[in-house]
Amino acid sequence: MAKTANAATKSGLTWKHKIGYAMGDMGGCMTFALMGAYVTRYYVNVLKVNTAILATLLLVWNVWDAVNDPLMGALMDKIYSKHHNAKGKFRPWLLRSTPLLAITAIAFWTVPTFFEGTTMLVVLFFCKILYEGCYTMFNIPMGSLLSAMADTDEERASLSSARGFGSMIGNIVPTIIFPMLLQKYGDTNAAGYAVGAVICAAMGFVCCLLHYFWTEERNLGEENASDSGDNVKFTDILGVFKNNRAFVALCVHGICICTMQYVGSTLGTYMYADVLGNIGMMAMASMISMPLGIVSLLVCPKLSKKFGLMNLVRTCLLIGSGLYVGLFAAHMLTNVNVWVHMIVSGLASGFASVSIYMQWGMVGETIDYNEYLTGKRTEGSIYGTFNLTRRIGQTIGNSAAVLALGWIGYDTALADAGLAQSAGTITGIKVLCVLIPGIFILGSWAAFKFIWNITPEVREKMKAYHTAKRAGQNPKPALEEAVEFIEETL
Repeated sequence: MAKTANAATKSGLTWKHKIGYAMGDMGGCMTFALMGAYVTRYYVNVLKVNTAILATLLLVWNVWDAVNDPLMGALMDKIYSKHHNAKGKFRPWLLRSTPLLAITAIAFWTVPTFFEGTTMLVVLFFCKILYEGCYTMFNIPMGSLLSAMADTDEERASLSSARGFGSMIGNIVPTIIFPMLLQKYGDTNAAGYAVGAVICAAMGFVCCLLHYFWTEERNLGEENASDSGDNVKFTDILGVFKNNRAFVALCVHGICICTMQYVGSTLGTYMYADVLGNIGMMAMASMISMPLGIVSLLVCPKLSKKFGLMNLVRTCLLIGSGLYVGLFAAHMLTNVNVWVHMIVSGLASGFASVSIYMQWGMVGETIDYNEYLTGKRTEGSIYGTFNLTRRIGQTIGNSAAVLALGWIGYDTALADAGLAQSAGTITGIKVLCVLIPGIFILGSWAAFKFIWNITPEVREKMKAYHTAKRAGQNPKPALEEAVEFIEETL
């Protein structure tokens, strides 16, 4: 049996590994960040797309964006199990998708501007579909690669922190470049968007290549060579939901934490403008949140090594929820100063964000656990499906937040006239922006407290299983223990 070239050859991660892994999300975010901050203005002000038509397009695009994650992940698992590419399971996909991602990003921001009317809409539709498909083709192996690089809680936390740094930089740089170009060319001039897209795509292309060259699939060896293409199926993910409680907990967390994030981002302006009376302080809040994020990313690997990754995440979620609930109580009892609100909510969000930074390491652990339970290593399917649950949370957060504004009686006419909203509406905004995040963070904590079942004892069994498998020994006894464990759990 030939040994694959990507078998584990080193013990421990190097700085090159960590920086290389950070480059992945940095490169992807260089173009993906533009899809949130500036794309609506591009649609409406440059391409002149009717808002009703745009709403329909967005619905179709969101559905496509949701389903292509698990499909792409399952496809990668199946192809590797059948052909056993000697260059690895994920890194070949990174090399294929990197130029495609850059090309489709540039095409999205340039090609539709050469057409008008129905032809422009058709071109725009397919440019967006192609970009999202290529982004998924890069993002799924990039995220799944963590489980092929890390063995321990400390390594998973280190790579999760590295990814957090990369994501932070990759999201900030485009928001610096684009405003300057739109100021120079005019925000209704297609030239500014085109130049910005080319610059961001070129920078992203370099980062993605560095991600490919500076990472290594350390945990994929000949233990996977016994899998056949027929043994890995697209429907395997259904069995994961049935048997892998840790993955179910992670999916519940993904929905809860993304709902919390997107309710906050959608309605944050209403809290500062209509309740606190100082929307300008939102800029200060952003300036405070970034240092908190950097500190978290620096200390989490060390704390994870000392206390355990799951203990760290659960503790931070509980603190974050408690701070939000306490802040809501203060809002109900008195007029909270804007600085007090900004600091307490910033701390609450910061503690909750530890689970977001570290969730990628936990995805890796659920992948190891699933291999222990089933004998199959399907990183792509599991990572892609987890991404799907996060998008569900994003959709819930965005849609519910907008609908809730109507439910609480928000009056845009009063806002336009500079008048205060009704007392009931003000209370509703406080509930949505302070209490609801606290409740959803608590939901995430409950998932990890009551559903997550990878205990130290289970982790030792997983370690024994993987050690035996990588040594070429028969891991069947460990698999039989896993089956018994599932039956007892159910």
